[in-house]
Amino acid sequence: MAIVKEPEFTEAIDTTETDQQLQIPSELPVLPLRDIVIYPFMIVPLFVSREKSIRAVDEALAENRMILLASQKDLDKEEPTAEDLYSVGTAAVIMRMLKLPDGRIRILVQGLARAHVESVDATGEYLRSRVSVMQEVLQPERSLEVEALVRNVRASMEKAINLGKNISPEVMAIIANLDDAGRLADLSASNLELKVEDAQSVLDIADTTARLRRVNDLLNKEIEVLTVQQEINTQARADIDRSQREFYLRQQLKAIQSELGEGNELAEETAQFKEKIEAAKMPKAAEEEALRQLKKLERMHPDAAETATLRNWMEIMTDLPWSRSSVDNLDLKKAETVLNEDHYGLEKVKDRILEALAVRKLKEKPKGPILCLVGPPGVGKTSLGRSIARALDRKFVRLSLGGVHDEAEIRGHRRTYVGAMPGRIIQAVQQAGTNNPLIMLDEIDKVGADFRGDPSSALLEVLDPEQNNSFRDNYLGVTFDLSNVIFMTTANVLDTIQPALRDRMEVIRLAGYTEEEKREIAIRHLLPKQMDENGITARDVNVSKTALTTIIQQYTQEAGLRQLEREISRICRKIARKIAEGHKGAIRVSLKNVHEFLGAPKIIPEEALKKDQVGVATGLAWTAVGGDVLFIEALRMRGKGNLVLTGQLGDVMRESAQAAYSYAKSRAKELDIAEEDFNNYDLHIHIPEGAIPKDGPSAGITLATAMVSALSTRPVRKDVAMTGEITLRGNVLPIGGVKEKVLAARRARVTTIILPQQNRRDLDEVPKEPFKDIRFVFVDNMRQVFREALGEKVIPPVSSGPRPQRVPQAANARPA
Repeated sequence: MAIVKEPEFTEAIDTTETDQQLQIPSELPVLPLRDIVIYPFMIVPLFVSREKSIRAVDEALAENRMILLASQKDLDKEEPTAEDLYSVGTAAVIMRMLKLPDGRIRILVQGLARAHVESVDATGEYLRSRVSVMQEVLQPERSLEVEALVRNVRASMEKAINLGKNISPEVMAIIANLDDAGRLADLSASNLELKVEDAQSVLDIADTTARLRRVNDLLNKEIEVLTVQQEINTQARADIDRSQREFYLRQQLKAIQSELGEGNELAEETAQFKEKIEAAKMPKAAEEEALRQLKKLERMHPDAAETATLRNWMEIMTDLPWSRSSVDNLDLKKAETVLNEDHYGLEKVKDRILEALAVRKLKEKPKGPILCLVGPPGVGKTSLGRSIARALDRKFVRLSLGGVHDEAEIRGHRRTYVGAMPGRIIQAVQQAGTNNPLIMLDEIDKVGADFRGDPSSALLEVLDPEQNNSFRDNYLGVTFDLSNVIFMTTANVLDTIQPALRDRMEVIRLAGYTEEEKREIAIRHLLPKQMDENGITARDVNVSKTALTTIIQQYTQEAGLRQLEREISRICRKIARKIAEGHKGAIRVSLKNVHEFLGAPKIIPEEALKKDQVGVATGLAWTAVGGDVLFIEALRMRGKGNLVLTGQLGDVMRESAQAAYSYAKSRAKELDIAEEDFNNYDLHIHIPEGAIPKDGPSAGITLATAMVSALSTRPVRKDVAMTGEITLRGNVLPIGGVKEKVLAARRARVTTIILPQQNRRDLDEVPKEPFKDIRFVFVDNMRQVFREALGEKVIPPVSSGPRPQRVPQAANARPA
């Protein structure tokens, strides 16, 4: 049982002879105190219940009635040791002792002097310590500081009583007449109900001035607390009075509205809103705000403009799925089946999605990255999100962000604006009806920024798993938990996405499809879909594989499938018309009659050159809609050594051309080019389709090959296509978009593709079967490129003489 002080018995005595008459021995029994510090000259009643403490009291009574009162650091320690006691205590004398029926004893003690605990012996039946009396450090004469502190302490004690502190009038009378600074400090501290640490800090100080200064600081802090406490009590009383007044006035208002026949409709509406708020199971903060606004709505006139605004807010708040969520179906076999049913190919993407679902199955709320599907239009980015939602049994909502410039589209408008509404994210959750839908943020690369803010910056919070659990929409004014929502994004390019936003997403690239993949997708998905949409069946039409291949090659030129679907739709519509006009039997679409349905071919295949030519090299380029083939032409003509570049080339491509020209000029002898040719001839580089802007460093080796071919009159092999960046020393650096470029090369019917050595690893993403008849050559420097791409030197024609002939090349002219 704790040793406690009874406040009603606490008193102070004004004697000065006690410590003079009694001699304090160097060894005393120790009485550990809990939750109290006793100062010299204080008389305090104590209850003692612990066995060791009772023995210590008995020992003190048997010797000289003196005992050491030391406070415990840890109040819960039942058997304190020397380390558990403060190093300064109070030597006291036991004035009275009374044994109680329950075994406890009650003693009345009087503090004598401060005592420093030298050591504690805990081996016996009670604690015993060696002590040394602390002599108080007195000022030689009373200074101005002491006088000021005495007055401050007295005034502060008076102020504490006025603020509600319970201090007896007898104590205040003694304080008013007490001039001893040390005694005043002890007496004031004993009546402030301080924490043990603060009270002990006063007991530890021997210097009377410093002790009084410490008590003055504690008094000021106590007055601040009492002042705030009084303000709180006053405010609480005022709130109670206001609530009673509002209740009375509201009852009167109801009576007046009842007499006038008004307010019944609004009362019914507010009652319905209250039921919806209770049923919505909102978070505590949101529910409190909704109830506060509901009370505000009750006091409004039904026809006021603000009433309609508040009513709309209440409808949205109660309609949001605060606690409604769908149950995830985490059957990975089913998810894999759904993905394979909806999409052909895309194995890497499917594996990543199944990994995410597996993590979600093992961890309830994983904070995985946001998946960003990047690829050309029409490759199935949005439909992948729809398939994932179907596999999980979640609601799917698609948000198109293309052209969004206003930050309020994401965060919502403040209710002060006319026509204010929540942002698109909250609208999507409301539309889904559950708080864990799959939201597809489509075309995130086309978000703009202007004077109305930057929506990309607003999306940073939405797409951050660490922050979106407390997303605040400006319209709602309260936080909504988006951590249960699965976010996915799509983009065509990454360059326009804000770097901080791009960092929050895991990028998964979807390249274009091969001809075989397009034909298989057309058979499995596109053709059945268009037949169903146009009202025809498999008995009405038969489309051959060769017809589909012809459509892919001669009527479409894309990485995705949209144009192919349009052409198939045209065929289905023409067949539907024939059937509606009375045609009997199945209509066959084959290689021979495709043009009857689709007209003349729209696309002339970009096949390789018909023959080897001097100064014409085949390059590979990447575009946002897939790969493409570039025919780079170089022409040598009389001039002064100028380099002319045409064909809408960007700055990077111009710099690549200049680097290639400098490399050729520095290696003229090795490349069998006469050095004077660089001064006597101009070199004109042109890339056809001049209306289309072109840029990037990946045409560097193609430019160099065309230049060297033109300057050395060595033809470029017609069946070789190449891509790679060139340096001034002729090194070949890696490039991007390998799969798209390789697909473009295959469409052009080339047999050899030259790629940088460091891009060898990128061929893992390229399907093996369609490219088994293509030879890949990986190079580190331009010597290897020239060895693969350039033929033997051709003698230029002289006037109208015979046709040029091939001559054997000198042994030292061919690059090693």
